[in-house]
Amino acid sequence: MSVDTSAIGRTYPPSLYAVGREKVREYAHAVGETEPIYLDVEAARAAGFADVVAPPMFAVVYAGSALAPVMFDPELALDFAHLVHGEQEFRWGPLVVAGDEIETTVTVRDIHERGGLGFYVFATESRNQAGELVCSGTWTDIVRPAQ
Repeated sequence: MSVDTSAIGRTYPPSLYAVGREKVREYAHAVGETEPIYLDVEAARAAGFADVVAPPMFAVVYAGSALAPVMFDPELALDFAHLVHGEQEFRWGPLVVAGDEIETTVTVRDIHERGGLGFYVFATESRNQAGELVCSGTWTDIVRPAQ
């Protein structure tokens, strides 16, 4: 397998995600969160937050949506029939709450071949409306060779 590395360093236009209260609650329910600050506005406010708090892994919602244009970039030509998710890693900053507007930028950090597999590594930076870095992520996808 030969991979095209010309996209390394490419940064895509930012994606804006408005964090909604019901989306936070739906996500919390879906992943089994029971902490009141994720579900109840009054509990969140009593804890010092403006609204319900998004669980940390809600980052896959706001940052993941920014990855869609990257994944479908014809210049990357990812072979979805042979693509598997390798890993993801996050570093969090200030907590995200309902009402925040999160802007995420994606950069192609690395593309390489190892053992006949193509590795595509993407970096995300997500900032709230105050410009604070709320989450940085590394997403790795692996493309297996066509048989």
